[in-house]
Amino acid sequence: MLLLKVCGMRDKNNISDLIKIQPDFIGLIFHEKSPRNVEIHTKTSIPSDIGTVGVFVNETEGFVLDKINEFDLKYIQLHGSESPHFCKNIKRLNRKVIKAFNIHPEFDFSELEEYTPYCDYFLFDAFGKNAGGNGITFDWNLLDNYKGDTPFFLSGGIDAEMAENLRTINHPMYKGVDVNSKFEIEPGLKNIEKIKLFKEKLDKR
Repeated sequence: MLLLKVCGMRDKNNISDLIKIQPDFIGLIFHEKSPRNVEIHTKTSIPSDIGTVGVFVNETEGFVLDKINEFDLKYIQLHGSESPHFCKNIKRLNRKVIKAFNIHPEFDFSELEEYTPYCDYFLFDAFGKNAGGNGITFDWNLLDNYKGDTPFFLSGGIDAEMAENLRTINHPMYKGVDVNSKFEIEPGLKNIEKIKLFKEKLDKR
C-alpha cells in the first residue's frame, strides 16, 4: 500500500478535517517565498500516528531547530540545495530526514549516494521555477535510472486522476506519493473530499 503525504497545510480547521481521513504524513512549509508558508503557529494537535513534516529550503540549522520545537516536527524535508553534511547534522537532531530532488532528463541519480547515509526518504519532484508546488509532473520513466536503496516519495503535479497510474509504477523503492497544489481550493487550503477520494483510489487493490 502506498503512503500518502499531503503537503502545504497551514489552516487549523483544514488540518483537523484532513486528520479525519488519516493521511500518513502532513507537511507544513516554512519558506517565505511559498504561498503556503506557515507564518504563525495555529496549534493543531496532529496525532502521533501521522508524521508531521516540516519543509525547508536552504535554511539554517537554528531555524530548523526552532520549528522542530515549536511544531513538534517528526520529519524534516529539505527542498533546496542542502549538502549531505547538512542532512547529517539534521539527522543528529533525532529527526527523520526527507531530501527532495528536482528530476529532469539530465539528472544524475549517482549524486544521491552521498546523501544515502543521512536520509530516511528521498522525494522526487518535477523541475520548475519554484522549490516545490509547481503543479507539473516529470517523466516517471526516469525513475528507472534510480538504483539506490533509500525509499522515495513521488511528487510533482499529482492530481486526482492519476491514482491508477500511480499504483502501476513498479520500482522496489517507491513507497508513497506527495500531493499539494492539484488538491487545493486556494494556496494552503485543501479540498478534503477530493483527497479522500484520491486516497481511496490509491489504496484500491
